[in-house]
Amino acid sequence: MADYLHKLRLRRRKRLAEQHAQSVGDQRVAVIGLGRFGSSLANELMRRGWDVLGIDTDARLVQRMSDGLTHSAVADCTDPEVLHQLGVHEFTSAVVGIGTDIEASILIASNLLEAEVPNIWAKAISRQHGQILERLGVHHVVLPEHEMGERVAHLVTGRMLDFIEFDDDYALVKTVAPDTATGVPLGQSQVRTKYGITVVGIKRPGEDFTYASAETVVQKGDVIVVTGKTHAVEAFAELS
Repeated sequence: MADYLHKLRLRRRKRLAEQHAQSVGDQRVAVIGLGRFGSSLANELMRRGWDVLGIDTDARLVQRMSDGLTHSAVADCTDPEVLHQLGVHEFTSAVVGIGTDIEASILIASNLLEAEVPNIWAKAISRQHGQILERLGVHHVVLPEHEMGERVAHLVTGRMLDFIEFDDDYALVKTVAPDTATGVPLGQSQVRTKYGITVVGIKRPGEDFTYASAETVVQKGDVIVVTGKTHAVEAFAELS
């Protein structure tokens, strides 16, 4: 039975992914929960030209956001019929921005999955909460407080100017170029062989960002963007 259910979930995910791929031009998103996370996300999506439907049970939050959104509604999306009435089942993307009410977060995510919304994002307030959402089948789970805490910790304790970590233990780091990477073409510096990282971009003072190649010569004071295993980019940044 477990194998059968697993196969059903895989088939459903594949079908939804195909539907999403066919509708990538659809720039509509429903943001459910207009607290700090949801409102910030909705505003940024609007700034980028998306059509945003903002939904919350708190009329004050909806009223505050209504002028800046394409559409807004005061509604309880734990009721699947409400989602249908709002037309959320026709959207290709939806975000569950509710964190503190875990029961509501899980119910809404389940309703969106039942409605077969192809691309569902959900905020989690703990790893356990995130694991529950993942087991339900939510496509993207984010832990904004946890991830931001890790990011700031890297910036405070290291010599990084910015840090982004990916799920598969890879990271992207912006840092001042250490002496070991300067003065010769990157292909000759052998930073990839020595440190297990790849320099993907360079920002020279007073100049625009450019992509790096094997012929690029990094100079002292340049800011570089490197990628690789998290421990490797951490160690490389400490050379600065």
